[in-house]
Amino acid sequence: MGRPRTPLLDRERITTTALELVDEQGDFSVPQIARRLGVQTASVYHHVDGRDGIVELLRERVCDAIDGGALDREPWDTAMAAWARSYRAAFAAHPRAIPLLTTSPVRAPRVLLQYEKAVVRLLGAGFPLADVMPVIIALENLVLGSALDMAAPEAMWELTDETATPQLARALVEVAEGRTDAAFELALAGYLEHCRRRLDAATP
Repeated sequence: MGRPRTPLLDRERITTTALELVDEQGDFSVPQIARRLGVQTASVYHHVDGRDGIVELLRERVCDAIDGGALDREPWDTAMAAWARSYRAAFAAHPRAIPLLTTSPVRAPRVLLQYEKAVVRLLGAGFPLADVMPVIIALENLVLGSALDMAAPEAMWELTDETATPQLARALVEVAEGRTDAAFELALAGYLEHCRRRLDAATP
């Protein structure tokens, strides 16, 4: 028999299948990918650099949804805010991938180029080199925490006895729809204001 017109296996299909598994169960294994694609496990290894290679393909797939052009906006704080919102949306689409991707080193070339662009943007704005990575990492902490919050139940606090926590009960009554977005924007505004102050302090 001749070879099928459409290959049974390639890196795109492996990535798509791995992401489906992560979305469903929070992790994946190479044998699971092989079973879902109807191939032998060894066949998967012919196309990828083991499990770590698949993790980096997942990282690239998720991060491809981030608007890299956001970092071109002016001024620098508008650029960082736009990048943060796009970054958050990309990871909110796959919240179960966050623990997997944040516990392994970043090696994916396209993702590293996004970091390079962010570093260049901050240096161009005048941030000292020593401040650049803390500024980026702090933004990531904010973004990824909020992306996980977006996957949480709308009602995160269930009070069995409101008399034991009366002030909490009152505060929860005042929580408006869209609490996650409101909390994210509040934290983002505070983060940016702190970064502006650090930049001002570093500018001669």
